[in-house]
Amino acid sequence: MSTQDLTSKPVILAVDDQKAELASVEEELTSRYGQHYEIHCLNSPEQALRILGELVKAGRGIALVLADQSMKTPTGVELLSEAKALDPGIKRGLLVPWGAWGEADASASIVEAMTLGLIDYYVLKPWQSPDEYFHRTVTAFLHEWARNRPHGPARITIIGQPGERRSYELRDLLSRHRVEHAFYQESSPEARDLMSHANANAATFPIAIVPSGDVLVDPSDAEIADACGLRTRLDADKNFDVVIVGAGPAGLAAAVYGASEGIRTLVVERGAVGGQAGSSSMIRNYLGFARGISGSELAAQAYQQAWVFGTTFLMTRTITTIRREGDGFVVALSDGDEAWTRAIVLATGVSYRRLGVPTLEELVGAGVFYGAAASEAQALQGRHLFVVGGGNSAGQAALHLAKHAATVSILVRSDSLAESMSDYLIKEIGAARNIEVRYGTRVVGGGGEGRLQNLVLSTASDGNQTVPADALFIMIGAQPHTDWLPDEIQRDRWGFILTGRDLPESRSGTRPLLLETSMLGVFAAGDVRHGSIQRVASAVGEGSIAIRSVHEHLQALAE
Repeated sequence: MSTQDLTSKPVILAVDDQKAELASVEEELTSRYGQHYEIHCLNSPEQALRILGELVKAGRGIALVLADQSMKTPTGVELLSEAKALDPGIKRGLLVPWGAWGEADASASIVEAMTLGLIDYYVLKPWQSPDEYFHRTVTAFLHEWARNRPHGPARITIIGQPGERRSYELRDLLSRHRVEHAFYQESSPEARDLMSHANANAATFPIAIVPSGDVLVDPSDAEIADACGLRTRLDADKNFDVVIVGAGPAGLAAAVYGASEGIRTLVVERGAVGGQAGSSSMIRNYLGFARGISGSELAAQAYQQAWVFGTTFLMTRTITTIRREGDGFVVALSDGDEAWTRAIVLATGVSYRRLGVPTLEELVGAGVFYGAAASEAQALQGRHLFVVGGGNSAGQAALHLAKHAATVSILVRSDSLAESMSDYLIKEIGAARNIEVRYGTRVVGGGGEGRLQNLVLSTASDGNQTVPADALFIMIGAQPHTDWLPDEIQRDRWGFILTGRDLPESRSGTRPLLLETSMLGVFAAGDVRHGSIQRVASAVGEGSIAIRSVHEHLQALAE
């Protein structure tokens, strides 16, 4: 939980050495945000840096800093870079005048500053009042800041131990579902006070204090989901046109397109919406999001979009078996319930492969994490972190963690990142001062007293070396969760589902349709499918294509 003073207003600070333009910025900020934020507008960059330092030292929450592009000493980019050094959570916008997009040098310098992590994005200066274009960017910044640092009471409070695996799992679940929550160590004065007010006398931790005031002792994921208002059980109507297994990008896209076209749609998700992509701290190359978007934000928006079209979501449940019945299927759920459907879309995604080092597997959730674990980033301020993996998710995680950590080391077995990581991420990593890439390196051991404290790294040239480590984030390839499927659904030797033309034999007298599996009426989309590109955009595209094939299947049944 942030140490900022929750009784004071968060701060918005703007700097522009051109007084007339600063006045218009101040008018817009004060009139729109003055009631809930403390506004500072200054024409001296030196004074702005001094005040920023004082505010951070006082523990104040600084939501947004805006700095003019054309200032000389320090420049706007330099000031915003300094602001990040003072507090990694500050959102930073470079103020540019209207029409700047017509200047090639201006756009090049903005892209370079974003790539190097010196600014978050640019903000066009207001030219009228009110200027809604200006406010659209500012409010987006404030939304992002508030989401990561809730200013006010938390909806759910978790009390436990920081290194305890179950405490981590609950916090990660809440973070992925974007539920504002607080965490206190069980021995802290705050925890004792909260437990006293809630009349809690638990001998087992973690515990959760939920909005109703109830105290849940070592709660299950389903209990937490229920407390958050998520659906974990089916209603009386259990008949659907399509059941989508998994709520990653492919499953969410299928849900949006299916429900919007009038198909009765059920999505079953065993964890949190977003899947593997939901743990990505920033996706900057997804079409239409020029500023980039976090995986959790993209998933949250897609979830809301699908829900408002009428999709039924069933959370913290799995499908255990699929069997044919009539012209459809019965899917058995992990809570013992069953649903009937005329078509199925498998979008279960993949899980990161395990390291297979016993001493490290024992510390999962206690310094060892599979995935980006965004909920842990702020708790690792000033620590030495390691990321295993050479893909985009590993690169995004490293950049996010580097905002808080003293150092981040990316460990890859190969001698290059070019084959597995996008060019823009490679450039950002190369520009980050506290990120290093160790090529030809494997993790072969490690351990600690109750929490990760060291790693054993192996290289061909130096052999084994023990290094201090505060946390390890593992993203080393993917394993599909398909061992529960019936044998009728054919898979490759790694477990990825074969579809369409990839099926070894064409069924006589039948399709297959696009993305259809060897089981008539069952489709696969996204990372779980053999031959998938394993990018968010392609998974979204496959989810929509799967629904087109579902349409054709339903039409064939009706004929």
